[in-house]
Amino acid sequence: ALAPRCGWVLPGLEQRLAVPAVVSPATARPYAAAAKTAKKDAKRTRQEKVKDKAPPRRRPLMSKPVDDVYLTWLYRRPSYQLEQALGMLKKFQELDFTYPKQFVYINVFLDMALQKKKKVDPFSSSVTLPHRFTDEVNKVLVFTENGQEAEIAREHGAAIVGGVELIKWILEDEIQADFYVAVPAIIPKLIPLRSKLKRKYPSTRKNSLGSDIPKMLQFFKECHEYTVEDENIIKTRIARLDMPTEHIIANLKTIIHDICTFKPSNYDPIVRRLVIRSATSEGLLLNLDGILPQVQKAEENEEKNAVDEDQQKPLQESVST
Repeated sequence: ALAPRCGWVLPGLEQRLAVPAVVSPATARPYAAAAKTAKKDAKRTRQEKVKDKAPPRRRPLMSKPVDDVYLTWLYRRPSYQLEQALGMLKKFQELDFTYPKQFVYINVFLDMALQKKKKVDPFSSSVTLPHRFTDEVNKVLVFTENGQEAEIAREHGAAIVGGVELIKWILEDEIQADFYVAVPAIIPKLIPLRSKLKRKYPSTRKNSLGSDIPKMLQFFKECHEYTVEDENIIKTRIARLDMPTEHIIANLKTIIHDICTFKPSNYDPIVRRLVIRSATSEGLLLNLDGILPQVQKAEENEEKNAVDEDQQKPLQESVST
């Protein structure tokens, strides 16, 4: 048989070689788009129903349980007077046979809000407690270039005394201290340490910058420091459990009163909640009555005195006439 010439087409070959037409999914499945929109509409209606549905009412917590054994989540957390809570902590120690000289801690939850979305910046402070509970002495470094001042600092217990030569060692972490004290004459030369020391940088606001070196050393060697953590919580120890109750109360009130100075008195109290515990016990919520400084009562007394003066003025005028 002769081979077909160029240009000849075998029967049926033209149909097999033809390019098939491209079919879009939308034309192949005309119901797909409608199904998607229907699903979206159903989802929207479901979400709207969930929004319109009222949230389940939570059962109000009861105030005081009747029995000794009860479900804690059905009752409000009990709050105790300070003396009662300390008595409970001492009793817990006796029943558990734990270390009698363990530390007592407080967790202070703060209200840092001010007006117009402003708030109190996290802070740290140092106070002198009326009753010391540890023999530890803070390590204090004194910046001075005066030989006489340096000698006075060493005599009063400064751990490290020096001038500009200490800057390099501090930046390289060769020298570290709990507190840094300086005299005014050297403070312009300590600017390179500002970012390194941060809150420990000497300043008059923290009483770590001044000319009375013995007074500053006496304070910072024995002071108690606390810091705001997580923007609104202070966790610090205040005493030992075997100390007299009056001494523990005095230390606690000293710290709380110092904390209250960081927020103006015309706002709500900065202390929102106060919990006390020992090293081995649970935390006890304290009743704040009698612990916070009595600012409102003082203002009320001033208003009463002003009203009394206004009432007395007409009487004095009538008597004089």
